[in-house]
Order: sequence, then C-alpha cells, then structure tokens
Amino acid sequence: MIGAGIGGLTSAALLAKRGYQVKVFEQSMVPGGCASTFRRRGFTFDVGATQVAGLEPGGIHHQIFSELDLELPTAEHCDPACAVFLPGEVTPVNVWRDPNRWQTERQRQFPGSEPFWQKLNDLFSHSWQFQTRQPVLPPRNVWDSWQLTRALRPDTLLTVPYTFSTVGQLLKGYGLYKNQRLKTFLDLQLKLYSQVGADETALLYAATALGVSQAPQGLFHLQGSMQVLSNALVKAIKRFDGQVFLGHCVEQIQLENNCPRFVRIRQQKTDETWLETADHVVANVTVQNLTQLLGQQTPQGYQRRVDKLMPSSGAFVVYLGVEQAAIPEYCPPHLQFLYDYDGPIGENNSLFVSVSRPEDGRAPNGKATIVASSFTDVQAWQQCNNYEALKAEYEREAIAKLNQFFNLDPRHIIHAESATPRTFQHYTARHQGMVGGIGQRLSTFGPFGFATRTPIPKLWLVGDCVHPGEGTAGVSYAALTAVRQIEAMENR
Repeated sequence: MIGAGIGGLTSAALLAKRGYQVKVFEQSMVPGGCASTFRRRGFTFDVGATQVAGLEPGGIHHQIFSELDLELPTAEHCDPACAVFLPGEVTPVNVWRDPNRWQTERQRQFPGSEPFWQKLNDLFSHSWQFQTRQPVLPPRNVWDSWQLTRALRPDTLLTVPYTFSTVGQLLKGYGLYKNQRLKTFLDLQLKLYSQVGADETALLYAATALGVSQAPQGLFHLQGSMQVLSNALVKAIKRFDGQVFLGHCVEQIQLENNCPRFVRIRQQKTDETWLETADHVVANVTVQNLTQLLGQQTPQGYQRRVDKLMPSSGAFVVYLGVEQAAIPEYCPPHLQFLYDYDGPIGENNSLFVSVSRPEDGRAPNGKATIVASSFTDVQAWQQCNNYEALKAEYEREAIAKLNQFFNLDPRHIIHAESATPRTFQHYTARHQGMVGGIGQRLSTFGPFGFATRTPIPKLWLVGDCVHPGEGTAGVSYAALTAVRQIEAMENR
C-alpha cells in the first residue's frame, strides 16, 4: 500500500480484515494525508479536509466502519452545511440540511430558479440510488462491466440524456445562465467539490455534490479533528495483523512480466533503501505521482492521457488560533466568501473557512481555530522568485479579508501560519502540491475518468483522481471498489 491517506488506509484495513497480508508505507510521520492534522500551542488544525460525508446509516463510512467493527467517530451535522456570502452582501445563502428549509432558502435567494433545483434533485435521487448499488466506474473488464450492469435500474436511464451536460448548460436550458447571483453561488460551491465552476462541471457529478448536503445524507463536523478517521483505520489495520510504516517513502514500482513485483522503499530517518516484494500494489497517490513511480514502465497511452490533463488547483491555507472573542455569535462551522464578482474564484478573492466549535477538541477553552483556504495556481508557487515574501503577502491579504467578518484584532490572534502548494507537496508528496483530484469535467468524471484498475494488472489506484472523486467519502468508495476488484481477481 503506497500512501496512508484515507483511501489507502481504508483499502488496507478492508484487505487486512479479509485475510490479506498488508503493509502500508507513508512518507509523512502522520497518517491521513490531506485529512490529517497538526498541533500548535494547544490548537489542533485540520490540514485540508474539514467536512465529512457518509457517516449517516448506510453511508460509505458507516458501511466500512461496520465491517471493520469500529465505532463511528462522534460528529455533529453541519447545519447549515455552508453559509455563502456573495460580494457586498452581509446575509449569507445558507445551505440547510433540512430539504424543505433549503428549498425555502433558495426560492428566497434565487427567485424563479426552482425548476432548475428540482431537476438537480431528480438527478441526484437517481444517481444516488445507482451509486448505493456499488457500480464500478469506469469499467475495464468483464467483471467491472457486470458490476455496472447489476447496478442499473430503469430510473438510472433517466440520467443518460444528461451524461454529456454541464451545469452551465442546464442553467441555459432554464433561462438562468445570466442570473449572476445564482451562477456565482454555483461556481463557488462547485469549485469546492469539483475543482471547476458551473461551465465545466459535469452535471451528473454536480447533482450529487450539491445534493449530498441535505437529509437523509448530510455533511458532518467531527469531534476531535479529522485525524480520528485515520487513527481508527490504523487501529483496524493493526488489529487484523497489517502493518503501517510512517516516515517511509516509496520511490519506485518495479514490474516483472507486466505486473508489480517490487517496491523500492526509503526510510527517511536513516536514508536506508530496500525492495519490498508485492503481489498487489494499491497506490493512494495522484495519477501524476503514479506515472512518476512507474517511470518508463508507464504504458504509453496512459502516460499520454495523464499528460493531457488540465492543470489542477493548489490551495493557499491560513491557520489561525484565536480567542473565542474573535468569533461572531452564532457563527456556522463552514463559510464561503467571494469578495468581487469580477475577480477569479481563488487567489484570495474567495475563501472557504472552517471554524471550530466550543469543546470540539480543536482549541483550548475560550479559544477557537479558523482555517481559511483559497484556490491558487500551483505553477505560480513553484516558479516564484521570492517564496517567503509571496507567502507573507498572501497571508496578510487573507487575514485582512477575514477581518471583515471575524474580529481579528491582533490581541485576539494567538497563532498564525500558512501553507502553500509547496507545503502540501512537502508533507503529502502530492504532485506539485495539487489538492482535490483532477477536476470533474465531462472528460474526467465517472464513466470517462481514471479507473481504480490501471492498465497494469495488480496495480490499483485509489484516492481523489478516480471515481467518485474527492472527499473522505469519495476516496473511501474508491478504496472499497479496489478491494472488491482484488477479491474478484483472486477468487477466479
């Protein structure tokens, strides 16, 4: 197992539970990848991911934790899932968990748009039921195709006409494309979940991403931190006699007869290197990282496809430990701000903000954490002449914008630090520090995306570059798919 992100840990735990001998190698000293944490001066900061889906009965985390005989982590519903502040407005668009309350909110905020939302709801309902039947997307052999066929129902066919549609096209179909507030709201929300805005996001993906916030599903705020997920999975791996090696970097996958046979490991503390033998290799990495690990062994067609991918986004993140007095009363745990209609979504023109709750384990009594992120161009950070100056400038601008909502008097700020794509690349080893996968465009979502089953037999890819995409729930589903595929191959 390469990588101890949630996808890799889930794969390892499920395989260990099912009797496989499992070793997980992670270059960081903390498991969890982009869903891990770090501590500073009594504060616990979630590195990247701050929301969890799939904890509800029947949800993917609920399923996996039940199979592993793990207790589900304590969590509260995020309600609203997000409070979205559009430029110049002081009253947010609240994405409520209750479907009726959310319907009332959107009708008030975006008059005349209800037919559009009803279409999204219909597509979400059909797609969600389809997904619960565990199809394999995209299929790469007969077994995969059979799993896909078994998941189909008559109502699934109602989604087929929208397979090649984007959210922007649906807006045009309902005469809503020029509704600036609505389209901007959608651009903001979709950028979080699909890396791209309404004009590029595949409609069927968007229907699920936007619909999962409402009951009976919903988004959750974990007690303690995001680290409780990875810690529980590590516990399960060890309970089923698997092993997890932190501070161990995988440098190369070596093939023999077109199958992975050896994995070259480097122990980062001692710089010792050796080869581990493997029957299967599950890589919880980006697809770009996977081709780097294979080098010249990468199938040419696979390499060409990776090379043609649109550039992925990075994130600039500010981590603040503050006095509780900095937090407005009744502040929701997740907020999104856009500061200018004319500016791009990202580069400090927009911020996604997560705020700790009293006694949620992230801050000492009377204090709180604020984690604010904006999308940014990874290349700009790789090529900048004065990295520290650019980082300090971004941090100042982000704090100034946050101060428009929070009371960030210097006396209230106890700790402040920031992270860039270069930080994420260093700590997570993700290609160029990219976050959130490869973008859910028509050419890369679902049936047209990268598969867990790679062109190399017994080499599997899990994580946010494969169906169904980013988020702890998405990568856990990918992990379950790979485990099912491995079992089916071994049982033939």
